Amino acid sequence: MGMGEPLLNFDHTLSALRLMLDDFGYGLSRRRVTVSTAGVVPAMDRLRAACPVALAVSLHAPSDALRDRLAPINQKYPLRELMAACRRYVADAPRDFITFEYVLLDAVNDSPAHARELLALTRDIPCKFNLIPFNPFAGAGFSRSRPAAVQHFRDVLIQGGRVTTTRKTRGDDIDAACGQLAGRVEDKTRRRERGILRTVA
Repeated sequence: MGMGEPLLNFDHTLSALRLMLDDFGYGLSRRRVTVSTAGVVPAMDRLRAACPVALAVSLHAPSDALRDRLAPINQKYPLRELMAACRRYVADAPRDFITFEYVLLDAVNDSPAHARELLALTRDIPCKFNLIPFNPFAGAGFSRSRPAAVQHFRDVLIQGGRVTTTRKTRGDDIDAACGQLAGRVEDKTRRRERGILRTVA
């Protein structure tokens, strides 16, 4: 996770999965191998047919309006299509549930109302939720949800009958937590590009 969208590199992802699962490779169980996707619907169906392993979907919002903003892939594969793909996938999955990843952003997607919308959105999909506190980085434009908000959000999901975990943040004190390294690399790239443009001009 965090190194790009694996289902946009489908053939190589499939080769890697088969190596992990092969008895002459790593010999892992399908239940022990998880592919994480932002929701590339056609490739989810291809994966289901070719090599169904456990699946995690980066959801981050319970409505199209909000997810369009937070995960622009939603403009191509909106929630109705994504949820339908999840239902199809779980029918053949080695685990009997989908894991939904949900990064909590202060005053953006972390209210109890958002949690209730999530329950309604996924009401007929066997699933669990993995809540991820946001790790801020320069220029992100978002802040981490307050601990009380995270707890309240989690409580609503649990009371709604969903298994829900909260990821423990590690490495944020040295800007090495999930998402922060990508932000740091991206910042360096932009500075380099500006320097090149100034040289050319």
